[in-house]
Amino acid sequence: MLTRVVPLIFLLLFNLASFAEVRLPKLISDGMVLQRDARTRIWGWAAPGEKISVTFLNKTHYATTATDGKWQILLTSLKAGGPYEMQISGSNMIKLKDILIGDVWICSGQSNMEMAMSGVQSKYPDDIASSENKFIRQFAVPKKHLFSRQMDDLSSGSWISADPNSVLKFTAAGYYFARDLYAKYKVPIGLINSTLGGSRTESWMSEQALKPFPELHAEALHFKDTNNIIQTEASDRQRISEWNKRARENDAAYADPIGPWNKTDHNTSTWDEIKMPARWETTKLGNITGVVWLKRDFTMPPSSEGKTAKLVLGNIVEADSTFINGKYVGGMGSQYIPRNYTVPAGLLKAGKNSITVRVVCPSGRGGFIGDKQYALISGDQTIDLSGTWKYKLGVKMENLIGSSFIQWKSTGLYNAMLAPLLPYTIKGALWYQGESNIGRHIQQRSLFTALINSWRESWQQGNFPFLFVQLPNFNAPVNEPSDGGWARFREAQTAALALPNTGMAVAIDIGEWNDIHPLNKKDLGYRLSLAAQRVAYHDKKIVYAGPVYQSMRAEGNKIILSFDNTGGGLISKGDSLHYFAIAGADKKFVWAKASIQNNKVVVWSESIVQPVAVRYAWADDPKGANLYNKEGLPAAPFRTDDY
Repeated sequence: MLTRVVPLIFLLLFNLASFAEVRLPKLISDGMVLQRDARTRIWGWAAPGEKISVTFLNKTHYATTATDGKWQILLTSLKAGGPYEMQISGSNMIKLKDILIGDVWICSGQSNMEMAMSGVQSKYPDDIASSENKFIRQFAVPKKHLFSRQMDDLSSGSWISADPNSVLKFTAAGYYFARDLYAKYKVPIGLINSTLGGSRTESWMSEQALKPFPELHAEALHFKDTNNIIQTEASDRQRISEWNKRARENDAAYADPIGPWNKTDHNTSTWDEIKMPARWETTKLGNITGVVWLKRDFTMPPSSEGKTAKLVLGNIVEADSTFINGKYVGGMGSQYIPRNYTVPAGLLKAGKNSITVRVVCPSGRGGFIGDKQYALISGDQTIDLSGTWKYKLGVKMENLIGSSFIQWKSTGLYNAMLAPLLPYTIKGALWYQGESNIGRHIQQRSLFTALINSWRESWQQGNFPFLFVQLPNFNAPVNEPSDGGWARFREAQTAALALPNTGMAVAIDIGEWNDIHPLNKKDLGYRLSLAAQRVAYHDKKIVYAGPVYQSMRAEGNKIILSFDNTGGGLISKGDSLHYFAIAGADKKFVWAKASIQNNKVVVWSESIVQPVAVRYAWADDPKGANLYNKEGLPAAPFRTDDY
């Protein structure tokens, strides 16, 4: 009996010793950037009552671990610099190296903040090649969600400094923001990248912050029950799996007696033709849901024989399986992911080749998105794949109710990806999100301000700078004045500027109508850095934003508009001003003429005798809107009415 007790006692003592050891959060680690000129917190865990010492910059600070196992100390009056070392001692000793002191920015939101430099390297190869800078660093927060409680630490993560290899993992918008700030202030910049594609505003809010929004609060409570998560995910898997199974089983391509349609020599003489890129709602298929097969031949020169090649297929709605000469070369499941596939050596041959694409569209409007590249690139040869394709319906299906995307539900990301960051002292936050809340602009007006206020309350750093991106231009341009959902959402975002220490980067001129993930993150980062220079660094001389509508007055058949942030003066980029619309009492807007006079904008239309309202850049994609200040910053979209 004694021989069994001794090992158990030893195991118990070992576990107690392990618990007693000083443990640090993942953020407090080698290479970290600490916030300068603030009350900067260092914290961790150890045995209750354990004495902890933290030695940094020739000073030693002491703390005693509380009954909950947590300890913390505050460093004050830290000046920018480094690298430095830190020693933390208790029952064990930890030495941290390569510490910088500078400014720390949270970068959060959905996919456009998440988009890494790797996603824009084709646009900015020189910037990536010259990116080495040990004073610009990023900590990438693991992508997790949790509903039952707020996590106190992250599962993994480390600080990395920028170089041509590591920078490919940096948030692109955040990197250009940091690069511009470092160039001006020569202060180390730390980015904490806490982002998740597709996430919603409410995903990043605490349960407490959602109480004024009963429906969202109820959602948060619902998913605190693990059984509800299990049931929802199981239902999603079963429904989606069964739909795809039926689509496969009923796809005529696989029942064809002469073989599947991806065969190189499959006879397409009875197939219909379509000019690609296009959506097949423009064909006799109409707006069908289901599977459509597309095929075309192309010719390769002898020099391509035996070589690898790159296949570029723009963006496809929604999922594709792509074959070259009958062999599968790639596939993606979302229209938002560019298709860039590698064609392996030996698959292409000199002369005639074929490409076949099976497109699965679960909710209509399928096809190839326009104004994208569709080509096969082999060495210095580029074969254009736009133009005439053959197509045939594989199977028509009912609309698929897609995934519930549990990870985007209320509070899930706040608990797992934001709560562990709250003790870390920061300079401010960058936010780029909203696409997933389109259609809820009325709610967003109060929801977004609630998010900002709740973050500030949670961080306990007062009204720290909060800078955000107004959604860019997107969707096909229209020919007549419209009232698009993106325009109203941008207005809801603008309402947050009423909060102190906020700044907005306007992006209606740097998006892409056909891509929800525009590549121009360089100008975006620059505009965010300008906002930071005013809001966070208090440079009152900087022109940090474009013109913002201030007031209007009517004079006869004209309306005269006044603006803030005119900088060196209002200008029209290009020729005369565009994308102004005007309305009388009937609230019917028509295109208007506009001119700059005495640093104001005068708007009129011969068809409106007594105008009462003006709108500018009021559309999903206000193509041609060209009011700027002389510093080259675009005017924010606005309306003078509240119809």
